[in-house]
Amino acid sequence: MLAEISTALLVLLIIVVLVMVALLFFVARFFALWVQALFARAKVGMGELIGMSLRKVDPRVIVLSKIRAVQAGLTVTTREMESHYLSGGRVPNVITALIAANRANITLTFQTATAIDLAGRDILEAVQTSVNPKVIDCPNTASGKTSIDAVARDGIQVKAKARVTVRANIDRLVGGATEETIIARVGEGIVTTIGSADSYKSVLENPDNISKQVLEKGLDAGTAFEILSIDIADVDIGENIGAKLQADQAEADKRRFQAEAEKRRAMAMAREQEMKANVQENRAKVVLAEAEIPLAMAESFRSGHLGIMDYYRMKNIQSDTRMRDNIGGGPGGGESPKK
Repeated sequence: MLAEISTALLVLLIIVVLVMVALLFFVARFFALWVQALFARAKVGMGELIGMSLRKVDPRVIVLSKIRAVQAGLTVTTREMESHYLSGGRVPNVITALIAANRANITLTFQTATAIDLAGRDILEAVQTSVNPKVIDCPNTASGKTSIDAVARDGIQVKAKARVTVRANIDRLVGGATEETIIARVGEGIVTTIGSADSYKSVLENPDNISKQVLEKGLDAGTAFEILSIDIADVDIGENIGAKLQADQAEADKRRFQAEAEKRRAMAMAREQEMKANVQENRAKVVLAEAEIPLAMAESFRSGHLGIMDYYRMKNIQSDTRMRDNIGGGPGGGESPKK
């Protein structure tokens, strides 16, 4: 009996020792983080660290972020950072943005920062842009275009380049339009301003009028940025679009007139062929009519309406007519009488 009790106690003791070793190993894993948070007054308990591990949260990320927030004077709970981490957010990036906004006297709450971060925007870059305004090239060189081309009223093409200085509007980062919208709106404003100019000379003389008129349009409405200034970096003259269009129109009119003339010529030639066909048809009718003359004369002889003297008188008249035609060079002439 005593031997059995001793064996059971030994097994129990071994199990207790193994459990204590496992607990010590588990606690030792977070001991350095707990001590670090303790001395930084971050108030992260050992139980919270163990709970983070069980919830698949990286304790090191949360503890270091909490220490940075406390040292910067921010009030952010461990539960809030855990929740943002589990939502797929970037906790260190959010804490850095909150510290930067606090130093720059920019109003930014943890809820707003996490919402912007979860929306896919870089909250740290937004805060940095609020402090240090960003310059956007218009047009964007990545698009392959080097200038914004527009045509003044006199038909001369004007090429312009602009630089837009913007500052991030944190309140409109969620749901606000991006840089591409700013570039598109500024480009549209430049094209409209140049197109309304009476002459390209006025654009070259006062390029600042472009930036003034474009800036007055309130192009940053509904975007995540606030436009501070629009500066025309370069203005150049392109082609004479008006003259080119007129030349193209003249060439098109020329081809149209040539086509119409060719059509009329073809119609005239067709009409000529029709007239020749009519002449041949009429000549055939004459030949047919002349072929009926001997038959009519024979019928007249048989019926007694034409005598032999009448016939010879008609032949004499025909001979006189041919002779006069030959002498006068008429339709039947052309040859001098034979001697």
